[in-house]
Amino acid sequence: MNEWNIQSRAHACEACTRPFADRQPYRTILFDEGQELRRSDICEACAQQAGDARGRPGFISQWHGLYEAPPAHPVEAIQKETAETILRKLIELNDPRYAPAAYILAVMLERKRILKIKEQLTRDGQRIFIYEQPKTGDIFTIADPDLHLDQLEQVQHDVAQLLEHGLNPPPAADATAAAAAADAPVSAAENTSAPPVEPVATP
Repeated sequence: MNEWNIQSRAHACEACTRPFADRQPYRTILFDEGQELRRSDICEACAQQAGDARGRPGFISQWHGLYEAPPAHPVEAIQKETAETILRKLIELNDPRYAPAAYILAVMLERKRILKIKEQLTRDGQRIFIYEQPKTGDIFTIADPDLHLDQLEQVQHDVAQLLEHGLNPPPAADATAAAAAADAPVSAAENTSAPPVEPVATP
């Protein structure tokens, strides 16, 4: 199972297939299907007809939300990287090397109240956090990488680099760093550190 992913909010009820209206209440139900976690978005009428979801196989959690219809005209893409856009890109990239950075970014976004934690569970001895972005309804599944104190400095350095440069540092910066490393490897290594990031404690 991929222990970190994004599941988008549905635009129609899974049960009756009727499109959600703007500001319509709906219910999200999370199920464990063995290889993955699956969300189910249904209208309140269907939820009441179906009865208590807690008795269904694989039930993990459920919560209520208000559907927000997409804007009629697409909003122009934000050029500047944010912690949320970087987190989305890391999850889409699905590279285990970025799992610690993704976890720290999720914690930062939770503290800024951009993401809300909806559930915490344990799978194969590993803690899994289920976050929701209230504005979009997207669910972020983030695994706890079980960071040790001696790893935090490097992870904070990685997060600082991502926030400053994104996933693709400017070519000029790469060329400068490469030239400096060729001339003086030791001093280059000492001079490539990013500005310090405020330590983030694990939940």
